[in-house]
Amino acid sequence: MFKKILIANRGEIACRVAATARGMGIRTVAVYSDADAHAKHVAACDEAYRLGPPAARESYLLGDKIIAIARQCGAEAIHPGYGFLSENADFAEACATAGLVFIGPPSSAIRAMGLKAESKRLMAEAGVPLVPGYHGGQQDPTLLHKEADHIGYPVLIKASAGGGGKGMRIVETSANFLAALASCQREAAASFGNDAVLIEKYLTRPRHIEIQVFADTQGNCVYLFERDCSVQRRHQKVLEEAPAPGMTEERRAAMGKAAVDAALAVGYVGAGTVEFIANQDGSFYFMEMNTRLQVEHPVTEEITGQDLVEWQLRVANGEPLPLTQEELAINGHAIEARIYAENPAKNFLPSIGTLHHLVMPLEDGPVRVDSGVREGDAISPYYDPMIAKLICWGETRDAALRAMAAALRECEIAGVHTNVEFLVRTVESNDFASGNLDTGLIERNRSQLLSTEPAIAPEALVAAAFAIASSKTLGASASSAASPWDIADGWRTNLTSQRTLALQLGDQTHQVRIDYTRGGLVIAHAGIASLASGSVDGKKVRMHWNGAGIVANVARVRVTQANTRHEKLHTFVAGQRFDIELHDPLVESESGEDDAGGLTAPMPGKILAVLVKAGDSVEKGAPLVVMEAMKMEHTIAAPGRGRVTDVLHEVGEQVAEGAALIGFELAGAKAT
Repeated sequence: MFKKILIANRGEIACRVAATARGMGIRTVAVYSDADAHAKHVAACDEAYRLGPPAARESYLLGDKIIAIARQCGAEAIHPGYGFLSENADFAEACATAGLVFIGPPSSAIRAMGLKAESKRLMAEAGVPLVPGYHGGQQDPTLLHKEADHIGYPVLIKASAGGGGKGMRIVETSANFLAALASCQREAAASFGNDAVLIEKYLTRPRHIEIQVFADTQGNCVYLFERDCSVQRRHQKVLEEAPAPGMTEERRAAMGKAAVDAALAVGYVGAGTVEFIANQDGSFYFMEMNTRLQVEHPVTEEITGQDLVEWQLRVANGEPLPLTQEELAINGHAIEARIYAENPAKNFLPSIGTLHHLVMPLEDGPVRVDSGVREGDAISPYYDPMIAKLICWGETRDAALRAMAAALRECEIAGVHTNVEFLVRTVESNDFASGNLDTGLIERNRSQLLSTEPAIAPEALVAAAFAIASSKTLGASASSAASPWDIADGWRTNLTSQRTLALQLGDQTHQVRIDYTRGGLVIAHAGIASLASGSVDGKKVRMHWNGAGIVANVARVRVTQANTRHEKLHTFVAGQRFDIELHDPLVESESGEDDAGGLTAPMPGKILAVLVKAGDSVEKGAPLVVMEAMKMEHTIAAPGRGRVTDVLHEVGEQVAEGAALIGFELAGAKAT
């Protein structure tokens, strides 16, 4: 077995590989960009080496530098994880040339499955069922239009070299085909450097079912059953589970055989996933093969009791597969939820920032957490905004569902927007709970799943007020008072001190009064005034108010935006998150300046377009600036009718998060 391996990746998959290697007595080497110098995966490995600046093309995609580091430190093999270089045939070949073992399939298999059109041709020869469509090399728009008309609408245009939902368009009618084709080709060229497409019949209520396969160098190949990955947003997976609901033994065997045939057809070795699109009637068709370990591999591990990373290491070391097909069996049910820093209410816009508060469920019994971040780490604009993968197992699907719903409610994350509440609503929705799955589930239930109405919880407001009132200093993060004038315990000579807090939750501002009496704190809210007793230990609030016990976590964060300082109190009560803002003159006056109406960058990025000039009058919602961040375009719009007073950046400039982009004056506002 290898004595030392280099992990050419970051985040949770690097931590995951390091954990298995450690258990096998294998030393591990991490690589990192400047953005990841203090990352969790660096701490998880025995050695670590710098690659370069944060951008992946200047760090994690530098195959030659990674190979040089591996040789320098004495690593015998490289595990690519997923993403980055994991499906790069040239990198796999370069590893072999350098005398290093690439812990993955041979480069020939990566190449064969890398282009969708070529892989479909190979699958057809191997007898693997394909969706009716055009997979040829001719790319003349007239020919492609004719092929689409022959297939019958709706059709799906897909980038031949694509992945991750990019370069895909659904076309409902012949009249819309050429415009959709041109758009798809532009996106494919920008994302993959290749504008070739294929066209397939679009199935209206398809399920996305994939088969985990494993092959060794002795010619053995098995399938470790299926995963249902139908629940997706923007063609990207959100929830995965194994086994697939409603799967019959006959269909499982047929899909397993097709997946093994696909792997054998390209001389596969190692872990791979064969993805199928499945009709509600049970028919299924080959989509593509991912020549690497998948993000959702933990659900397969949970139902089979196998460590797939250990399998990868043993196969790469030349050992035979640990088990035969007959020895593999399914035990129970597992579901994985991908917890992302993103805002579902804004079309799942990625969210960046510091994880000021991070509490995940205890890994005990049915709950497993795979994560590459810790409290205090930053979600940066350079990489995928995944925070963690939450995996829950149960003897039945219902048991796994209950465990998942409960575990999600134990997730407490502050500092970025997250999809946690969206995931709770999804796993508890009628369609998901009943196993009525297809790739349109989220869109079909959009109004229910993407609700933006913040709940109003008196307990959250009272807990936040109690945390403020219990602070001994004016500064939320101060550990001790530097001056007696900084003490905020409410003491007065022969008087009762009273303070009214303006706590904003959503679009509503709530008045909460605090009376510092001789008998203790009295908190008044919504017509109820009651003695509040209890304790605050760090973020943990334990208190009694109005005859009820309240347990909450309150993460207090000072925020500066457009020269104005305010305080956010991310309050977690009964499995719900409430983002409360404190509008307090004592805090806001510390800024020294009033907000002049500047519009700021929501995250670091590049200015793509400036659509206005100083002096322009615009209406509410008018686009002002377009910027690119985290591989997506974001439009900065006018907050109301008003006038542009200044344009602060030019096209092509890189700007930091919070940077003022536009000087803006609302109509009727007093100029400063």
